[in-house]
Amino acid sequence: MSLDPPPYLATLQNNIRQRPIPWDGAARAGTITESQLAKIRAVDKVRKEQRKQVVESDLDGYRILFVGEPGTAGVLESASRRSDVVQYVLVLLSDLFDSVPALAKALFKDSDPYQHFLPLLAHSNNPEDPIPLLTSTVLATLMANAKDESPSTEHALPLILSYLCSLTKNTNDAGLQDIAVMEYSSLLYGRSSRQLFWKQRSETVTPLIEILKKAAGVGADSGASLWSVNTTLRSGGFEGLGGGVGLQLLYHVLLVLWQLSFEAEEIGDDLDDEYDIVLLYTQLLRLSPKEKTTRLLLSTLYNLLEANPSTLLPAAVLARLPALLQNVGGRHLTDPDLQEDLDKLKEMLEEYTKTKTTFDEYVAEVQSGHLRWSPPHRHQVFWTENARKILEFENGEIPRKLADIMKKPWENDKAVLAIACNDVGNLVKEVPEKRYQLEKLGLKTRIMELMQDSDENVRWESLRALGGWLKYSFENN
Repeated sequence: MSLDPPPYLATLQNNIRQRPIPWDGAARAGTITESQLAKIRAVDKVRKEQRKQVVESDLDGYRILFVGEPGTAGVLESASRRSDVVQYVLVLLSDLFDSVPALAKALFKDSDPYQHFLPLLAHSNNPEDPIPLLTSTVLATLMANAKDESPSTEHALPLILSYLCSLTKNTNDAGLQDIAVMEYSSLLYGRSSRQLFWKQRSETVTPLIEILKKAAGVGADSGASLWSVNTTLRSGGFEGLGGGVGLQLLYHVLLVLWQLSFEAEEIGDDLDDEYDIVLLYTQLLRLSPKEKTTRLLLSTLYNLLEANPSTLLPAAVLARLPALLQNVGGRHLTDPDLQEDLDKLKEMLEEYTKTKTTFDEYVAEVQSGHLRWSPPHRHQVFWTENARKILEFENGEIPRKLADIMKKPWENDKAVLAIACNDVGNLVKEVPEKRYQLEKLGLKTRIMELMQDSDENVRWESLRALGGWLKYSFENN
């Protein structure tokens, strides 16, 4: 997948191309050999077609130029003390990869073409030093063009990802973030690289999710939660209004996660458990400013839901995705692929909701680990018909899950505690003989603690819930 380089990188490379390098002096000083100089001059500042012809006719010679061979140092090794030469060679190699894709595969004739590149990722602690950035660009292109899955690539990839993750965390420079995310995209060319990317998700995926949350208005400093933001419509879209996330960066982050979603069967459940991905994407879809971002959102959701229907379709219903898809269908869509993805998603969700009852929706909500004031909570008929079923479902899974939910403080969303107290109170009211089952889970004790909570609604619902216990205690006395 070829993408134009971000402006910052393109400008840096152009500036380096235009710098005069005293090649003859470098050769006299022994920085490079006469043979290396001849090969560089044969492809430097010549037309692309001529460059392609020269390299293709001597692939082995250019392999040795850049990575060396036993007994012969490559130019990066021999010129390691000259930063200007190293920078120039890195840009030249990027240009050659672009002109001659076969060169990337040729470098793998040796067992490890990375050994003289990887140290350059840690060239200095100066963030202004261009060498690590140029090196990451070379390595990402090398891997993408060669599509190599050898042990040397498996060793090098985590190191490259760790360097790129340091750029994605640079929230003060969206240009560097965009470079890193684009290089991520070029690296996710196969299953092996995607699995390694997921294995390092605390470094790779987490910063991307933070960018998307910021775009959705749920930045780390906002104090908002995805669940509360998802209940309100916002206007305007992303660029300039979505937490300062530019449309280009947004698109590239969505592209990377779309590529990752091809491993949905293995990682989909964890992706939702750890990042609330279905809820986040539903909110992003609501705000999506362009068809190209909408298409990536829909396609990623489809990949996730199709591969994990039993777990993620309930999450999609809880996030109100079906109603949102109806709204998206009402937009004037011009992309036929987007329309196809939309239709497939709608059909999948419609088929699922046809067979699901209110009880199923309630169970899915509790299993999601987050509660909202959906209709069942306040509907007395629901509790009359389903309270016993809820207590007996999967040997008491639902009250255990309610206990887990209530253990958390929910500082940013106190409504969750109020709803949980409401539910426990209804269970006691409808099936009083089972209240000891709830007491063993610590629910009565927790409800008594919540009577002192700072939130008025939590105090009220906990008092109502405790009233059920007290009522039956008095009656038994």
